[in-house]
Amino acid sequence: MNIAHIAIWTKNIEAMKDFYIRYFNGESNEKYINPIKQFESYFISFESGTKLELMRKQSVDKPLDTEERLGITHIAFKLGSKEAVLSLTEILRTDGYKIVGEPRTSGDGYFESVVLDVEGNRIELLA
Repeated sequence: MNIAHIAIWTKNIEAMKDFYIRYFNGESNEKYINPIKQFESYFISFESGTKLELMRKQSVDKPLDTEERLGITHIAFKLGSKEAVLSLTEILRTDGYKIVGEPRTSGDGYFESVVLDVEGNRIELLA
């Protein structure tokens, strides 16, 4: 058993798609548009087989505005090495993304950093 996909409501679906393609080597399908429901989405596929569904609908526009809340709190990407975590963290920082967890070894033994994506979702970068 494995996770097929995780879905995120988004305001700027194009910027989010570009972020996950550029920094995490995702591949996108063609945009799905349902004009009756005023809904659009992309599936971003990753090497592991897991997909990220990015969804947009005009009526869904209230952000979750606290880091500590019930529900999904972050998505973690395994990059494969400490050097890869350090490198991508610096690339994201240079490109203007907010680093909310500097590279470190966590209490459970992971070397990681934490960055916010285009819309403030927490992304863990793991070695």
